[in-house]
Amino acid sequence: MSKKAEIALTAAEQLLWNAKAKVRVLLNLWDEGKGEKKVNQGKLTKLIARTNETKKTYEEVLKELEEAGAIAYLREKGRSQVELTAKGKEVLAAGLKSQDSLFEFDGSQMGARLGNALLKWMRHEDGGVAVAVEAGKGDVGAIASYEEFKAVALDVYDSLNRDYNLDDLVPIYRMRRAIGERVGRSQFNEWLLEMQANDIFQLQGGSVEDSAADKIQDSITTEVGGLRCYAQRLKP
Repeated sequence: MSKKAEIALTAAEQLLWNAKAKVRVLLNLWDEGKGEKKVNQGKLTKLIARTNETKKTYEEVLKELEEAGAIAYLREKGRSQVELTAKGKEVLAAGLKSQDSLFEFDGSQMGARLGNALLKWMRHEDGGVAVAVEAGKGDVGAIASYEEFKAVALDVYDSLNRDYNLDDLVPIYRMRRAIGERVGRSQFNEWLLEMQANDIFQLQGGSVEDSAADKIQDSITTEVGGLRCYAQRLKP
């Protein structure tokens, strides 16, 4: 927002602008960092600043996000970087879903890049958004059979692998979260292991990229093979 625009805003309007700006900042940070990586501070400023806006325009918003624990500043190899925290993802999800936040895109905000970022968030981070089993069918109900789960799991795998360039090693926690509450935790584990037994997936060991406890919990641990964090689709 320009200096003149800032002066024209009332206190209530300023609070509303800040609330919307926080969501845009977090969504940009999530998208540029592919949900996990740190982003150079200068790059983030270029992404969020619109016409007549500068780094100074967002100083208060960024400060409030940092104080809330939604973002963290780090300095590595002489570069200042910004990281979206787990708390930041919660704040972003709440901001996008809450009717009270009144978040919306206006003409000056919306572009293809940010719009696509929102779609990616809905597909891969929001457990309430289900993946259609077949093209043209919006079935978002509970998954009732192994065959239905197999179709959904393959769709989710291909989508995540393509959108995030995962080189055919898709984190199991991402698949679990994308499918969401359409299937219970134990049933997810059972059916994913059945897909491995049927030579559809090979479940790989190792650990998640940042060893986060919640991501490890959303992976799979077997009595024989131990922790399995990644799924690799086998060639037919």
